[in-house]
Amino acid sequence: MTQDSKVEEELSAKNLVIAGVDEVGRGSLVGPVVACAFIFDNLKTSIKVCDSKSISKIKRIRLFYEILQTNSLFSLGLASHKEIDQINILNATKLAMKRAVEGLSSKPDILLIDGNNKIKSDINQKCIIKGDAICKSIGAASIVAKVSRDSLMNKLSSLFPLYELNTNKGYGTKKHKKLISKYGITPIHRKSFKLR
Repeated sequence: MTQDSKVEEELSAKNLVIAGVDEVGRGSLVGPVVACAFIFDNLKTSIKVCDSKSISKIKRIRLFYEILQTNSLFSLGLASHKEIDQINILNATKLAMKRAVEGLSSKPDILLIDGNNKIKSDINQKCIIKGDAICKSIGAASIVAKVSRDSLMNKLSSLFPLYELNTNKGYGTKKHKKLISKYGITPIHRKSFKLR
């Protein structure tokens, strides 16, 4: 157990309200980056949350519904493809996280943020590298953000069916890049992202 993996337990033992914060969609070529701020009602929940990218789609969706059935709070925030192009992906990610935190109906005492970038907020913050794998609240935020963004990409796929966004979720797969080469970009592609 690492020092960071104990942080959440130690903060919870002090009766502090913890919000885990994570994002998805940073590396996508299409659409928004989506962040979630998540406050567990009870960190002792038996739900085994983890990094949303490390589990199958079926397990992720099952966990998503289990998480929603807890008496917990969460808020989603996003930064659009246009905002990403205007302020860059790092700043857009921070903006989405800030919006998610500001959308919570109850103000937490501390934010545990996945990664190493703090956001503009008067709330105390601790950044934890790979926090989605070691902190329950960040893991829950990761799962809620991922399932929510995937659902949005499925809807966008019906508007732009040639790009198979329902399967690639906007990421730069070989097939997606071929489709861009063949048809060009859509209005929801990030113009600041270069194909490699």
